[in-house]
Amino acid sequence: QVQLVESGGGLVQSGGSLKLSCTYSGIGSRIYTLGWYREPPGNVREWVAVHSGLGTEYADSVKGRFTLSRDLAGNTISLQMNNLKPEDTAVYYCSVNNEWGRGTQVTVST
Repeated sequence: QVQLVESGGGLVQSGGSLKLSCTYSGIGSRIYTLGWYREPPGNVREWVAVHSGLGTEYADSVKGRFTLSRDLAGNTISLQMNNLKPEDTAVYYCSVNNEWGRGTQVTVST
């Protein structure tokens, strides 16, 4: 059974930091793509950071502030988010091989 569980979301002031984690299971040993996406209030889901065989790419809006890391032995991916802005407010989802978690809320106050 495939399972992805995000954690680490919460309320933070503008300029603050949060680290999201995603632990996955039931996916197997071949990881093709993994990454983080977000769904801002009233908007569609958008990609934030994605890792594949071509490397790691970041959306322009988070480049230089967010860092994706992987612990494949521990079946965990993380997203370190620094210098957070109110426009980063969203539900954040992790994805591994096109499987999805249920998301974790990140709220950035002014």
